[in-house]
Amino acid sequence: MFKSAYLKLTIYYVAIIMLLSVVFSVAIYQISSNEINRGLGRGMRSFGELPQQGFSGPPPNQNIQNIIKAQLQESQAKLKNELVYLNILILIISSLGSYFLAKKTLKPVKEMVESQNRFTADASHELKTPLAAMRTEIEVCLRDKKFDFNNAKKLLDSNLEEITKLELLSNTLLNLARYQEQVKLDFSEISLEEIIVEAFEKVEDKAKNKQIVFKNNLKNILINGNRQSLVELFVIIIDNAIKYSPRNSEIKINITQEKNKAKVSIKDHGVGIKASDLPYIFNRFYRADQSRNKEKVDGYGLGLSIAKEIVGLHNGEIKVASMIGKGSKFSVIFRK
Repeated sequence: MFKSAYLKLTIYYVAIIMLLSVVFSVAIYQISSNEINRGLGRGMRSFGELPQQGFSGPPPNQNIQNIIKAQLQESQAKLKNELVYLNILILIISSLGSYFLAKKTLKPVKEMVESQNRFTADASHELKTPLAAMRTEIEVCLRDKKFDFNNAKKLLDSNLEEITKLELLSNTLLNLARYQEQVKLDFSEISLEEIIVEAFEKVEDKAKNKQIVFKNNLKNILINGNRQSLVELFVIIIDNAIKYSPRNSEIKINITQEKNKAKVSIKDHGVGIKASDLPYIFNRFYRADQSRNKEKVDGYGLGLSIAKEIVGLHNGEIKVASMIGKGSKFSVIFRK
């Protein structure tokens, strides 16, 4: 599809360039020819005014005029050839340049379409999995001649669990789409310390279940931001730290200020992320579970994509440093 688009856009660019080139070439040829004619015409008139007496045969002035005319025709032919060669060279250069420009122009469109296709494929896959599980369970139960009330209850419980997963996926997708469509959020002056405390309270039970200890160094630093979205941002990051940390481990949260920037860092002592996975962890549906944890981790790989969108809406920056077996450190930087 894009090869055809590249070709059409290249032809369009080349057509415009060649049209301008031909117009300028014709103008240059006309102007140059007129100037040559004007200059040689004055010379021929001067020769025509010279006396002709004492010469036999063709008048010398006439011979000179014939030479001048021949030179004029030769100059015009030479100019025409040079302009033709120049236009051929412009055609070659413009074709290469236009193809490069067409690729550059369509690159954002190509990336958007590829991203949309990946998103559709990934979302379809994630939706297909729980639906397939529900269908299989129902078909098995319908074939079971001993199917009774207790089995029906188990089936409904299992289906309810899958429906909950579908609901979580749809809500997360809607949330991601909402942030991607947002151009601007309502900002107010808020305390980063309060944001971190509120986010921690939402995931505190998960940390207690794994007996994870938090060591915090929080400061009351004020920034301009959207309270709800920032709480969601740090819930995602802290929740990830809890998910990928072993039991009885430790997570550190620090808030620091550097000149006109405020920085929040969240460091866990989990299994870490492979260097080859780091460039992709903010992509939608990307999960490096197999390289981070041998245990199954719930989720759809959308949390960090949402986190990145929220940070972007705050004109901030999110960074991650990680080593296998040493843990991960997420840093969010805000401009004050």
